[in-house]
Amino acid sequence: MSAQESLRNWLRLTLTPGIGGQTQRKLLDAFGLPEVIFATGRNTLSGVVGDRATRLLLDTENRSAIDRALAWSKQPGQHLLCLADPEYPQSLLQTPDPPTLLYVRGRLDLLNSAALAVVGSRNPTPQGAMNAERFASALAAAGLTIVSGLALGIDAAAHRGALSANGHTIALIGTGIDRLYPASNQALAFEIADRGAIVSEFPLGTPPAASNFPRRNRLIAGLSRGTLVVEATTESGSLITARLAAELSREVFAIPGSIHSPQSRGCHKLLKEGAKLVETVQDVLDELRWQHSAGPLEQAPEANEESLGLLLSMGFDPCSLDDLATRTGLTADAVSVMLLHLELDGQVANLPGGHYQRISRA
Repeated sequence: MSAQESLRNWLRLTLTPGIGGQTQRKLLDAFGLPEVIFATGRNTLSGVVGDRATRLLLDTENRSAIDRALAWSKQPGQHLLCLADPEYPQSLLQTPDPPTLLYVRGRLDLLNSAALAVVGSRNPTPQGAMNAERFASALAAAGLTIVSGLALGIDAAAHRGALSANGHTIALIGTGIDRLYPASNQALAFEIADRGAIVSEFPLGTPPAASNFPRRNRLIAGLSRGTLVVEATTESGSLITARLAAELSREVFAIPGSIHSPQSRGCHKLLKEGAKLVETVQDVLDELRWQHSAGPLEQAPEANEESLGLLLSMGFDPCSLDDLATRTGLTADAVSVMLLHLELDGQVANLPGGHYQRISRA
């Protein structure tokens, strides 16, 4: 049987509606390869997966969907990987429910590279977004592939950080690989596909749905040696990724934040449950016993004595201009001018509601 005919059978198995991953694995365990499954008699198949699944397998007409997937895979840089492929990610084979088929755009070799997941809130604080980008940049510069979910916020910052260091990044998505979501990350997705890899287990055309993203999260955890949560609420899907990583005996890392920030509470919850507290890139590298060394993080521009005093008065929690004027003894106008300069230097973020927050650059 040719490779093309074999791939048609893998697609026929995975594109049969109603035949999920558990049933697919049961069939593969029993018969070995999809071509054997479809050559087996109804009675034998029914004995393994029941009458309904057998009818779906043998009577469903899905040739157009198969042809579409095959045509997609013939385009440059686009690949279909089944469980039997030598390039299939070995780390996913160690998980309880590896996808039977993966759709990949970009570099296949990255799927078996040493990887770290960097995940977090879709609505991070300015400090959280900067932490994600800078940690991902330094970790990628150290030779780790950065894995995330192409979502808004922390995920996008992590991908950008890896790319900015000329490092490697993989995006696991919760839609068909031809349906990039969210649309605002389309340019980032094209860059990832060009320099890294985008991966989906969902058939072409699959739209975004809430149930898809926990499935996507298990692949983020499964593909990585560990998961770093940068910022997250207690309801964040990032905590699902962290829990799945822990269940796989992979490392879980969390960056602590302000006790007043809802975006830090998910990380604090993870830390209480035994996640490794992370303050520096080296904390992650040491825990992973990674031998490459990360370069030093970029230092903040020098501040004059007056600006330094203002930064020290701010601390790291959000505060208003009036609060800062009271703490420093300066006029509101003087504080406003200093804040503008610090914001332009990237040391202070202007938050909604007239508040400001210091952004750590060390």
